[in-house]
Amino acid sequence: MATSANFAGDASLPLPLVLGSAGPALPSGCGTIGDRMSALVRLRPWQKAALERFAACDRPDFLAVATPGAGKTTFALTAALSDLATHPRRRIVVVAPTHHLKTQWARAAAAFGLHLEPAWSPRGGRLPADMHGVVVTYQQMAADPGSLRAVTRDAFVVFDEVHHAGEDRAWGDGLRHAFEPAARRLSISGTPFRSDTQAIPFVDYVGDEAVPDYTYGYADALRDGGVVRPAYFPRVDGEMEWTAADGSHHSSTFADALDHAGANQRLRTALSVGGEWLPAVLDQAHGQLRAIRRVQPDAGGLVIAMDTEHARGVAALLRRRLGVSAVVATSEDVAASARISRFADSRDPWIVAVRMVSEGVDIPRLRVGVYATNTTTELFFRQAVGRLVRWTRGMRAQKAFMFIPDDVRLRQHAAGIGEDRRHSLRRRDDEDDASPEDLLAEIAAGQVQDEQLSLFAAISARPLGDPHLPEWEVEEAVEADDGALETEDDLEFVLAAPPPLTGGGQKDAGAAGGMATPHPPAQSRTEHKRRLRASNADRARTISLLTGLGHAKVNGELNRLTGIRTISEATVDQLERRLNQAERWIRKL
Repeated sequence: MATSANFAGDASLPLPLVLGSAGPALPSGCGTIGDRMSALVRLRPWQKAALERFAACDRPDFLAVATPGAGKTTFALTAALSDLATHPRRRIVVVAPTHHLKTQWARAAAAFGLHLEPAWSPRGGRLPADMHGVVVTYQQMAADPGSLRAVTRDAFVVFDEVHHAGEDRAWGDGLRHAFEPAARRLSISGTPFRSDTQAIPFVDYVGDEAVPDYTYGYADALRDGGVVRPAYFPRVDGEMEWTAADGSHHSSTFADALDHAGANQRLRTALSVGGEWLPAVLDQAHGQLRAIRRVQPDAGGLVIAMDTEHARGVAALLRRRLGVSAVVATSEDVAASARISRFADSRDPWIVAVRMVSEGVDIPRLRVGVYATNTTTELFFRQAVGRLVRWTRGMRAQKAFMFIPDDVRLRQHAAGIGEDRRHSLRRRDDEDDASPEDLLAEIAAGQVQDEQLSLFAAISARPLGDPHLPEWEVEEAVEADDGALETEDDLEFVLAAPPPLTGGGQKDAGAAGGMATPHPPAQSRTEHKRRLRASNADRARTISLLTGLGHAKVNGELNRLTGIRTISEATVDQLERRLNQAERWIRKL
């Protein structure tokens, strides 16, 4: 996902959001600061080109594939605002892969003056009048597509990382039923995808390959400069021993050819927290991170683990061997989203995650990764690498490093990304005659092997010495000029103000900021409502204690006084009036 630079809620947003006063003021109580102003957004050239193609498309469906970190969220939200300018009564519906991304989308939208409800469910009743739309997950959509269908009629829909809809037949079927009535359907993905299991509704295919309406790849972003970081893949070999399910004993290095089952067993053995391979790799990755933090003090590292137990074991290794307290975020943890958000805004060195940070989640300060999962698909690998390549404005040299097992499958995936990187760098070589990249390769490795930059000596489960990269070589890699300059040809794009909403309230924070140091809303409208509901509940409990009336009777009377049918449908204005009524009631007692 992406919009403007260093937003607290969605730190990957790479484009400054500039709000001007060109838009007419709305009546009091009709919206936030963002609602009352038109927005001047600096778009990257690819975003403007994609928007122009989207606007010219006479079909309801559009698929944009853009490399992670390029700014897909900015593109999607700008497209939504442009559509609302001519269809102000349309709702916006965003479908995201995870619960965490629902909140992230809502916060990103709030910076554009758009208010999306990430906590909506059919049981909550109608969508409040002061919200432009909702954010749901693919799983939530598949569980009740019929209820969502009523919301999507004539709506503007965004399918975030739409390739997920092909993972489960129920998801694809639900998508077709729930969103068939929508007016426009914008699908976005960070990587090209296939229909290996089933075709995804609203996506065109040639054979098994999805056909994007617009594509912006990793090599394109590197050539443009100031969009993504060049990624490097230190490969770590090893010698693993294991016993198979049939009791047979095996010993193998990553260079040995094995069948699919044997390769999987070898990889799982290497990733065991009880062996020596993974601890040694963590040592090396932490050394790389420490060197980067000398230049970028808040730089962070990510370990992608196999499962919850493995993640906790990795965190224990980091604590025991390196004295580092790592944040752990797993899909089973209800507090994972909050942990990720706190980590994004902190200077903590490491986060260990299980599928929580592999896709969509934006933490631009991540510079070093350890691929410690046994998931070997190219789609997952590219999405994982995407967590490390998001550009930070104001910094010149921004190499990213993903440490990987020297498994042939992962090596091939890394080589594909590396070829994009080298193609971009070769272009600079032609222009500048001398490449810092060549110098780095000579210093750090002496040669390029198998089309992949190797930075470390081989190790085994039983270490053959203490392999490491000398500190001066690490610093050379960090400080070498990548030749990537921030692009100066961002294009200004004027957005119309969002359509007015009723019941916005005057205390609801809106989007604000300047060209140099933009800031997000202090809180999204959903977060503001959550606080107002908590305050209302507290006052209702006080009234119940002071009067002896039951909670249901107190809440019913407060709802009647403020014209609220259900709390879930209440606007900010209604919740504030309800809170005032409760406080007046308390003062009379």
